[in-house]
Amino acid sequence: MDIHHLINEDLFEPLVKYPHEQRKVDVAHAPKRAVPLDNDGKKLAVRNILRYVPTKHHNVLAKEFADELKTYGHIYAFRFMPKFNLNAIPIDEIPAKSQQAAAIILMILNNLDPAVAQFPQELVTYGGNGQVFSNWLQFRFVIKYLAEMTGEQTLSLYSGHPLGLFPSHEHAPRVVITNGMMIPNYSTKEYYDKFFALGVTQYGQMTAGSYCYIGPQGIVHGTTITVMNAGRKYLSTDSLAGKVFLTSGLGGMSGAQAKAAVISGCVGVIAEVSFFFVKNIY
Repeated sequence: MDIHHLINEDLFEPLVKYPHEQRKVDVAHAPKRAVPLDNDGKKLAVRNILRYVPTKHHNVLAKEFADELKTYGHIYAFRFMPKFNLNAIPIDEIPAKSQQAAAIILMILNNLDPAVAQFPQELVTYGGNGQVFSNWLQFRFVIKYLAEMTGEQTLSLYSGHPLGLFPSHEHAPRVVITNGMMIPNYSTKEYYDKFFALGVTQYGQMTAGSYCYIGPQGIVHGTTITVMNAGRKYLSTDSLAGKVFLTSGLGGMSGAQAKAAVISGCVGVIAEVSFFFVKNIY
């Protein structure tokens, strides 16, 4: 991975070429999302993402973005996806004016590393819908902002959208983030699907949209306690030796349950499959 190219690449002069070869990389892809939008809503979704793009490229990209919405149920701006896999490289290899900002870049790269992310090309880290960003243009701009920010600036983000760099001070947060904010009376799946399709909100899960996903290790302790307490409650025993713990459908943190079985001393039988891993589906 070329971190300098990632940060410094000019996306619009000229317009970067579509990464056809990278789209063919053998990774799992997210299923098509729901698009509960009428024609006006679809036009609005395209206009929303075109705000990131110079006007002279609107004619080309408007059709491309509309096709993405129709094909994938969301506008991911795949044209701006890097032409290589992202990897969590050592922090001292990341060119940034602030080491704190470099650390955040490292966290983002880790969340989108194909060895970590569930659907890396759709920017989903785990949980089926836990996104780091809503689209690849947001990713590009945030990486650039982080690389250029000083130790006395703060980057403000809403659902992947960078609101800008603001003056702050050295003890202030380098980044403030909020994801998926919904008015309680309208916090329904139907409204969320609509706003996600429009590109104005995203579900960041607990640690995808905050860039700090650490996988199974984050829940090993709680999972182990749950397994042990299940033995106490349902089997009336503190020892799970010789007992079989059968589980399946574990998701992105599935390794935690297997580790919990080992720690608690029982026999773990894990049945797991990825239904979305289809080679070259797109």
